[in-house]
Amino acid sequence: MDRIQITGGKPLNGTIPISGAKNAALPLLIASLLTADRLTLKNVPNLADVNLLVRILRNHGVDLAVDGKRTGTTMHLGETFHLTARDIVDTTAPYEMVSRMRASFWVLGPLIARMRQAKVSLPGGCAIGTRPVDLHLSGLKALGAEIDIEAGYVVAKAPKGLHGAHIDFPKVSVGATHNVLLAAALAKGETLIENAAREPEIGDVAECLVKMGVKIEGIGTSTLRIQGRDRLEGAVHTVLPDRIETGTFAMAVAATGGDVVLEGAKSAHLTNALAVLTQTGTSVEETAHGIRVHRNGGAIQPISVETEPFPGFPTDLQAQLMALLTRAGGTSVIRETIFENRFMHVQELARLGADIHLHGDTATVTGVKVLTGAPVMATDLRASVSLVIAGLMAEGTTTINRVYHLDRGFEQLEQKLSRCGADIERISSG
Repeated sequence: MDRIQITGGKPLNGTIPISGAKNAALPLLIASLLTADRLTLKNVPNLADVNLLVRILRNHGVDLAVDGKRTGTTMHLGETFHLTARDIVDTTAPYEMVSRMRASFWVLGPLIARMRQAKVSLPGGCAIGTRPVDLHLSGLKALGAEIDIEAGYVVAKAPKGLHGAHIDFPKVSVGATHNVLLAAALAKGETLIENAAREPEIGDVAECLVKMGVKIEGIGTSTLRIQGRDRLEGAVHTVLPDRIETGTFAMAVAATGGDVVLEGAKSAHLTNALAVLTQTGTSVEETAHGIRVHRNGGAIQPISVETEPFPGFPTDLQAQLMALLTRAGGTSVIRETIFENRFMHVQELARLGADIHLHGDTATVTGVKVLTGAPVMATDLRASVSLVIAGLMAEGTTTINRVYHLDRGFEQLEQKLSRCGADIERISSG
């Protein structure tokens, strides 16, 4: 099993290209199930989660052709995928695939909408909480799906097709919003989704559906009004830049010091997180090419923050922020309001010398003068990259095991960091 080795203490300087957003690319790939025409997606990141989802889509009958990056093109522009689901040959998404990645459960909505039946395994993915799918199922039931749970599978059918409905989610759910939005695109009549998730990735999927012929009002707000179509057309769409990757590298620069331009990043997608970062004493500014982040010599300031749905501070950046605050000059407080089990990185940060105490959903982080390199274990995607940030700050060598978690969500992480001066390398097990 591969591992990553880091010798810390080196500031980051240079340019880091930001890849396409994983959390937009996955539902956009799934949207290919909604049409028999070709859907072309540009700026698709090369990630383990993307590759796994491609396997699932091919199992359903989606044909895929991939264009790589061309010489001389902008570094952050990824691959181009041409997806054609002319014939859906299988409406079952098996356990052995879906159990490895939660987002693959989102094929449920498009399969019911187009094929009027689906059998999809209950999802897996990172163990960061229970994350039930009840909101997905209640939303699809409102659209007319008949749903049963049998032997770990969601078995759904809609013999007469889906119809528009008024859906008011009792709590904000990114996954349920994606699933219902995709299904509503082929439902008869109008669907109104209230308390919808407002994440930029939701908006990106909605913009793609508009290109495919769906009329959608309220994109970027918590109320989406969708006019379903009998048939969707093909389209060409570019995946938006990854705001979580942007925030991660911004915190790495803040943690180590230095001066880096995050090429292609969009500050509007990350306003709250960047504001929090400036509170730590880090300078953040927009440039013609992206976002410039620099911290040269100043101390890291302690802060208090809690995670919230967009536009609040993202739960997907909580672990990275915690790593940064382990070296702050004082005590910081982080409250996790989204997932009940997203502090698994704490014990690994403690192995490097971090002083962190947990009280229910709240972590109290008292900054220390020195972190010391040690062997650590990645437990999930965001926790694993927090260990990278801590390793970049630590004295000596840090070895991170189970880095397959990193490969799920970060494209060329070691290469991007090493080009900016980090002493980081992957050690292959075989």
